[in-house]
Amino acid sequence: PRGIIVEQAPLRQIKLPARLTQSIEEKLQAEQESQRMAFILQKEEQEAERKLIEAKGISDYNNVVNASLTDRILKQKGIDATLKLAGSSNSKVVVIGSGKDGLPLILGGN
Repeated sequence: PRGIIVEQAPLRQIKLPARLTQSIEEKLQAEQESQRMAFILQKEEQEAERKLIEAKGISDYNNVVNASLTDRILKQKGIDATLKLAGSSNSKVVVIGSGKDGLPLILGGN
């Protein structure tokens, strides 16, 4: 056999057709967009889980508080709030009469 056998040849530059280059770039952009959307979806799922945990905590708290509230405790809380308003120097509130629960009606509160 005659001729030259080339076992190795360094490639310095490969120039692909413009259409093939564009196709490769579009594919890479699509993959990056897909990864970005997957990241956003994962982030939103984590936020939804966080909100669910927070809501469960609030629900549990409300159940504990509701189980321990009585009319007497609520009336005492109302009296405490009225005393606090009465002691405030910045208060522009008028306290008159009695509401249906035996607590004063407070008018003018902003």
